[in-house]
Amino acid sequence: MASESSKGSVHDFTVKDARGNDVDLSIYKGKVLLIVNVASQCGLTNSNYTELSKLYEQYKDQGFEILAFPCNQFGGQEPGNNEQILEFACTRFKAEYPIFDKVDVNGEKAAPVYKFLKSSKGGLFGDSIKWNFSKFLVDKEGHVFDRYAPTTSPLSIEKDIKKLLA
Repeated sequence: MASESSKGSVHDFTVKDARGNDVDLSIYKGKVLLIVNVASQCGLTNSNYTELSKLYEQYKDQGFEILAFPCNQFGGQEPGNNEQILEFACTRFKAEYPIFDKVDVNGEKAAPVYKFLKSSKGGLFGDSIKWNFSKFLVDKEGHVFDRYAPTTSPLSIEKDIKKLLA
């Protein structure tokens, strides 16, 4: 497999969905993506999941997709297994967007797609993901357009989403 740095876009990666099936991210070519590391027991959970669902509902038919990657690296705030995570997100927050396999976003075992995202757009504290609900907005060609802090409201990203969908 090619190293993360030699990959040109998010579409070059294959990840696992929450049920353990391979998902080739090239299926999202031509779509604007918001990639988020999620957690169910974080202080940011309610506002982020609620606003992510609103954004998805509003723009899913215009070529917008949210890719949620559960992560337990921040305060142990995503302790459940994939089945519990799906139940939580889909029942409590009516999440209709894809929720993938739980991943690490930092460190040696960070998911390759996250290594790519971080190398494309460093954050305030270098490349590392700071906390749950860090967001990467990806254009239709699979390139990182921007990175947003965990405390950035998903609805405040709407203007950038509209710009990329245009």
